[in-house]
Amino acid sequence: MERVVVGLSGGVDSSVAAYLLKQQGYEVIGMFMKNWHDTTGVLKGDCPFDDDKQFAEMVARKLNIPFEFVDLSEQYRQRVVDYMFSEYSKGRTPNPDVLCNREIKFDAFLEAALKLGAKYVATGHYCRKETMTKDNSTLYRLLAGVDPNKDQSYFLCQLNQQQLSKTLFPIGHLHKPEVRKIAAELGLATAERKDSQGICFVGKVDLPVFLQQKLKAKKGKIVEIPSEFYTQIPNINKNDLVSLSRPYTYKISDGKVVGEHYGAHFFTIGQRKGLNVGGKAEPLFVIDTDIENNIVYVGMGQNHPGLYRSSLFMNTNEVHWLRPDLAMPSGQSMQVLARIRYRQPLQKATLHHTDNDYYLTFDTPQRGITAGQFAAWYIDDELVGSGVITE
Repeated sequence: MERVVVGLSGGVDSSVAAYLLKQQGYEVIGMFMKNWHDTTGVLKGDCPFDDDKQFAEMVARKLNIPFEFVDLSEQYRQRVVDYMFSEYSKGRTPNPDVLCNREIKFDAFLEAALKLGAKYVATGHYCRKETMTKDNSTLYRLLAGVDPNKDQSYFLCQLNQQQLSKTLFPIGHLHKPEVRKIAAELGLATAERKDSQGICFVGKVDLPVFLQQKLKAKKGKIVEIPSEFYTQIPNINKNDLVSLSRPYTYKISDGKVVGEHYGAHFFTIGQRKGLNVGGKAEPLFVIDTDIENNIVYVGMGQNHPGLYRSSLFMNTNEVHWLRPDLAMPSGQSMQVLARIRYRQPLQKATLHHTDNDYYLTFDTPQRGITAGQFAAWYIDDELVGSGVITE
């Protein structure tokens, strides 16, 4: 009987994943991981570690499986939180959930599971894995979850073939209501429990307060750029990938000072909250941050042209192929479906590999392309690669 360690989080998805694996004849062990101790900046009641652990234990008892506990907080601090602070200090916006999966759930946690004699780890992610043979080699395909409202493949866009070989996703073929129904029929304590939100394992946070543990607050100007500014910009040749992917740059004289902020590194492209500038016909949104001069540039209205771009750039050393056999040689391009954030509908795009770097150009302009975030690309419903957005 093959042994599987399930990451029991105290939520309904991992609970049902454990049940389904047991039904399939695996020897199942439930393991709860603690990854964060500090509550600085965490909104009260939104980091319920003790509750999560208690629910995970109740599920293990109900399913009659062993329950283990592992503290990975030191690895999480070094590999995820320190990375977050570093990225924000550079004016980039990281995605801690993607990092958490690559570095913690499918690395440090996997290592702890293998020490227990497990052949696989399993999670409650809404995605699927398929095994295929190509040129006498075994390859693993990461497919989108069947439930389009819950597909979580994007969060796993940095996994590699070795990690996928050791991973099971038992609920990827189900829709969320089906998962809750199974849990209710089993009488699992997690059946009606709300899904967790916020930063992976930290919870919902007041981000500026959280970041002020390492990054100092510093007053600066908020400058509004009018829509008319963009009429002065010459049209860019669509074949000029470098110019097409370059973000707009601004100076104070391009707009008007409309307020003050407490640190440009606390803001991200597309952000609306926290600007505290009133008296406008429509809400203001962040369109750029100048970290060096501590300036936040904003535009009025969610359709402001400064929020939209058609192309993005990625350094070669920050591009990752889940399917290395599909990696493009330089000088080639391929049609893909892509997204730049979780739950964004897949967009038609072209991935270009030039002599030095990668460019992703979209058929229609995208809102809020943000440095530090991950772009992920698919062929049909298979996630084949991803990269950190450089600019």
